[in-house]
Amino acid sequence: MTIAIFGNTLRSETIREVKHIIEFFQLRGVDIVLSQELRHEAFNREFLSVEDYMVQTGETIDFALSVGGDGTFLTTASLVGHLDIPILGINCGHLGYLAEVQTDNIDAVLDQLLTNNYTIEQRRMLEVTCQQAGKIASPYALNEVAVLKSGLSSMITVDVSLNGEFLHNYKADGLLIATPTGSTAYNLSVGGPLLEPHVSAIILTPVATHSLNIRPLVISDDSKIDIKISSRNGNYLLSVDGRSQVLNQEILLHIERSQRTTKLVRIDGQTFMHSIKEKLHWGK
Repeated sequence: MTIAIFGNTLRSETIREVKHIIEFFQLRGVDIVLSQELRHEAFNREFLSVEDYMVQTGETIDFALSVGGDGTFLTTASLVGHLDIPILGINCGHLGYLAEVQTDNIDAVLDQLLTNNYTIEQRRMLEVTCQQAGKIASPYALNEVAVLKSGLSSMITVDVSLNGEFLHNYKADGLLIATPTGSTAYNLSVGGPLLEPHVSAIILTPVATHSLNIRPLVISDDSKIDIKISSRNGNYLLSVDGRSQVLNQEILLHIERSQRTTKLVRIDGQTFMHSIKEKLHWGK
């Protein structure tokens, strides 16, 4: 078995956990590779026998461990998700809906990984394209695609069509197009609904909409979404799982369910319902 470890190098607690995980697996004869960022920013002089993981070489690994928060998980997914590699998220951040495993029982969880006491969930993704080739730097989203006002400009107008039929022109700070997995992320913070991860749906949630009559909308995930943006400064911000770029308002977007999925490792005993009840303090 070979395991690649990715982590947030800006947090000291993450570095401590990564060091513990390396030592845990080394004692059990498991091959470990480290992301280049971890190697060069955190362990340049330690664990010299542990090699760098080079995504470009297509090296075969069995699992990827994402040590940090949900942002680290999304970064890990963007690097190895297309290689069909299952990802286990270990939480050193705050809420941690994707990085569910808590560090206080990390050894037991790693033992379960080694003894095959886990399940693998296929999480749906979105793909965003445009008519202008090469304009979308990062087109695949596990959580959400967001179109937002750029800088300090006034609100934008987002014209949305579903399957060729005009839906609405949202006047707002932006619009989120979220997956069920992303329902607990940016979507939740702006008042969107929570969805169980395997629901076949997409969520449209406005950000600071000008009209109180406009509410989040849940649509089928086989919908084809076309978007045109108008803004006072002529630009808008496109954010795909937090990876952002500024685009000219003349660039039209098309969003639909991707053929790609992300494989998420869920340790036996963990469920989505248990996770949200615990993290949102339901009943307390």
